[in-house]
Amino acid sequence: MLLRHRDSGGVDWLLMQHRSWWSHHGDTWGLLGGARMPSETAEQAAGREAWEEASLPCSAYSVLGHYVDDHGGWSYTTVLAETGERLTPGALNAESHEVAWVRREDLGQLPLHPGFAASWPSVRARLRRR
Repeated sequence: MLLRHRDSGGVDWLLMQHRSWWSHHGDTWGLLGGARMPSETAEQAAGREAWEEASLPCSAYSVLGHYVDDHGGWSYTTVLAETGERLTPGALNAESHEVAWVRREDLGQLPLHPGFAASWPSVRARLRRR
């Protein structure tokens, strides 16, 4: 899930996960999320993962849409969501070293998860249209 907050000055803040060192592509920054269960929609899976990884309740944000990165045979769906305030993440699970709000223009200064870095230009374009 890519959770955005736009502040009163028009600055976009994105909630990013600093992945634990032991995880796949550990010690990089990416999005809250994970594998979808067979019975879940992408939005349901994103909500469950946001709760499991950062204690974010579904009532705290609104889903705007999604972006599908199709690799032919498998795909990765980024759920785009928005919140009216920079929520404080609750208890983190072991997959997260930290979860923090990052200004959109500062995203390039972080060591990004390679999958997220590759899809970011397309996700950013979709987010701008929202």
